Amino acid sequence: MTADHDGVRSDGGIDALDPPPRDVMDEETLKPETLARNAPRLETVVQLLNNPALARVYVYVCYWGPVAPPEIMEALDISKSTTYEYVDRLVDLGLVDRDDSTRPQQLTADPIVIVEQYAPIVITPTVLHALALQEVDEDVAYFIDRYGIGKLIAALRGAGLHFAGKTTQRMVAADIDVRETEAMMIIYALKPALVVGRDHDPFFEYLFPDVDDEMDLPDLDEISDAPTRSSDLDR
Repeated sequence: MTADHDGVRSDGGIDALDPPPRDVMDEETLKPETLARNAPRLETVVQLLNNPALARVYVYVCYWGPVAPPEIMEALDISKSTTYEYVDRLVDLGLVDRDDSTRPQQLTADPIVIVEQYAPIVITPTVLHALALQEVDEDVAYFIDRYGIGKLIAALRGAGLHFAGKTTQRMVAADIDVRETEAMMIIYALKPALVVGRDHDPFFEYLFPDVDDEMDLPDLDEISDAPTRSSDLDR
């Protein structure tokens, strides 16, 4: 079988995968110092994937920064202590920059992207927003609990293709091996992540290289589930 590494498959790569060419893993790539230098980046993403509440704060700062902690507290409806705990963790992880020269302090964050062409795996702020939706959306929480993060990313890709008119809900269900009712549920639950990501995620086209500008989605100010500077990122 010939591998297709030109784009992200609609099933998110959940089936058996072809191994990468041997020459991808060369002596330089496998040097201990190279592996050690790249390890923190992977560990940082793992922390976000394992903590959707932390990812939610990161995505808010990434999309709407510079912002102050009180704005995060109000927009995401979390306590002062939790806000500062998460901000401190994100600063320690190198994901958020904190400017203490102003009062209140101002927070900014650069978007991160990890693209592994042979898995394929794509992690961008849009993916992290989709993950964070489980904190406020029961449908997303149910889907992740039942199928896991990997299939959520596959569903996100399927949702983008659906809103671009490239696939039906039934086709998405077959692609990612879930019931049709579950596909319909998750496609519409993930719409806020697509709406905001299209406008604010500079790496949006990495996940949707073929349809990033073709999705039939409302503008930010037309959807109640999308954030504004003064409202919840996920309401």
